[in-house]
Amino acid sequence: MVYRIDKDILLERYRQLCVPVPAVTNMSVDEVAWRKRHSYVTNVIDADSRKVIWNHPGRDQSVLERFYKALGPEACDSIESVAMDGALPYIAATRRHAQYAILVYDKFHIAKKLNDAVDAVRRQERRKASGDAELSRLLETKNRFILLKNPGRHTERQKHMLDRLCELNEPIYQAMLLKEYFLQLYTYTDPKEAQDHLFEWGINAAVSGLEPFHDLMKSFFRKRRMIINWFTRKISSAVSEGINNKIKRLKRMAYGYRDVEYFLLKVHQHCGLLSPRTPQ
Repeated sequence: MVYRIDKDILLERYRQLCVPVPAVTNMSVDEVAWRKRHSYVTNVIDADSRKVIWNHPGRDQSVLERFYKALGPEACDSIESVAMDGALPYIAATRRHAQYAILVYDKFHIAKKLNDAVDAVRRQERRKASGDAELSRLLETKNRFILLKNPGRHTERQKHMLDRLCELNEPIYQAMLLKEYFLQLYTYTDPKEAQDHLFEWGINAAVSGLEPFHDLMKSFFRKRRMIINWFTRKISSAVSEGINNKIKRLKRMAYGYRDVEYFLLKVHQHCGLLSPRTPQ
């Protein structure tokens, strides 16, 4: 009964505050799992107010197109920038409906993909290191966070382990260099210099012989314009990741949701315009 009362009240407030969809100038798009077995919802966040303004089950192109159609052509033309994780369905939907928006490949997700490539190299090398006890120990899964951690945050013990690992294994050393060299991209202020750095990184990744980085190079090359767009419009979907963490906490508090419509309303209540803290 409490669930039904709560849902009815939230639904009424949603119709008052979120219909029609609020106009947005700078936005971020991301997905989050609402239950196991690849059940996702897409969230659209106003990057200026840091609030969820729209969400819907699924994460394919048609889902985001629902948002743009609900927004209307005039409001879509007023969107200036969209930050996203490089998902092709989101890119296709945005290019189709928000033709004047600058698409920005989010820096947070790029760092995550670099970490994934480093971890893929670690897994490959661990399979090869069965005869070397010290190397196998350093490449264990429990030590993977040392490779993925920001270098400036390593403890002395972790620095020693990382240095020793790089001494023992050339591919790991190469992977770490490629990761750090790419991230130097964000120290530039001139887009042209950043673009030159990106192309040089791509050449190094291509000749490294590391398959995960070769695949990543091809993905980054296809989306190079979105990567460089960050230097003209420094918008990030980091706010989306913060909201995703709130949503995960919300799921844990409720021990999961079986009603996706209710889940979407609770996201609006905790992270959107239905929040009691949001000025009406």
